[in-house]
Amino acid sequence: MEVLRRLSPLVEPLSLDEAFVDLRTATEVVDFSRPGLELLIKKLKDEVRATTGGLTGSVGVASSKFVAKVATELAKPNGWSVVAAGQELELLRPLKVGVIPGVGPVTQEKLRRIGIHTVADLQSSAFDELTQVIGKTQAQALVDLAYARDDRPVEPDRETKSISVEDTFETDLVARDELATILLRDARQVASRLRAAGLFAHTVSIKVRLHDFSTLTRSRTLLSATDRADVIGSVATSLLSGVDATGGVRLLGVGVAGLTDVLQDDLFAADHSIEGPATEDVAADHLSPEEERVRPGWPAGVDVEHDQYGSGWVWGSGLSRVTVRFETRDTPPGPVRTFASDDPALHRVEPH
Repeated sequence: MEVLRRLSPLVEPLSLDEAFVDLRTATEVVDFSRPGLELLIKKLKDEVRATTGGLTGSVGVASSKFVAKVATELAKPNGWSVVAAGQELELLRPLKVGVIPGVGPVTQEKLRRIGIHTVADLQSSAFDELTQVIGKTQAQALVDLAYARDDRPVEPDRETKSISVEDTFETDLVARDELATILLRDARQVASRLRAAGLFAHTVSIKVRLHDFSTLTRSRTLLSATDRADVIGSVATSLLSGVDATGGVRLLGVGVAGLTDVLQDDLFAADHSIEGPATEDVAADHLSPEEERVRPGWPAGVDVEHDQYGSGWVWGSGLSRVTVRFETRDTPPGPVRTFASDDPALHRVEPH
């Protein structure tokens, strides 16, 4: 975000690692020709990589927030896309209608029943028929975006409405314990961001993209708002238990919404066990510094060494297991393996 704000003062964060940037207010004169934009993108990606110690990123440039978001998604991973003014409809027409914000699984099914599968189908649909299926307000909003009509400004100080963390996997994951470990780790990150913002959440949700690229969301509203990692993680894993992921999962995320800065009596805490038991990993959030020295645990991101597999870092831990990705900043992406948390061959590598 610091790199983006050096580029322009108008930066609207969408999540921990994604944001809109208004190039019209750039701190330096921007050449809006394609070669000029390509040069800007390369410079931006290089600066992000240098500043973060190796992180890659994808960039989409377009005349509106919606089309820029679509262009970025299509450019992943580690790519870029420039959609010139006038080329928006050409980009959008062949895409699945689910690319439009607000078109979730329920709306997609309603549209499918009247023969709308792609953005092109939506563009050619009869508006009256569309309103009968999804209502006039939503129908108008979807048609506007289908025709790339989006004049929303970049709002750097917009009110936070939700917080989420997502992981995209190079290969589909099928092991339930591994997916649960990732959810618990992401729940801790979400809780940490809630606490940093002084906020509490009423609703917990998960996002699951399956092997066939279909995307499911599940959510549950709590009896009382929370910023607790154990509650968020417990609800998230409970929601996952209702998803058929046997074919493999390629994206998994945890989110919270219904944010407030007022904490009412924690009615949910008294019987939150209905959502599932807190795991060893979640409980580790509440260890004292003295306890941490006795039982250091496996916090996400810590460097490790395995006697057989070599150097790596902790991807997540929980349920008495630790998942490690065997790679370093000097190696290409490596395999992911899960071990018992007390595996004698696995060692933490303390920073020098």
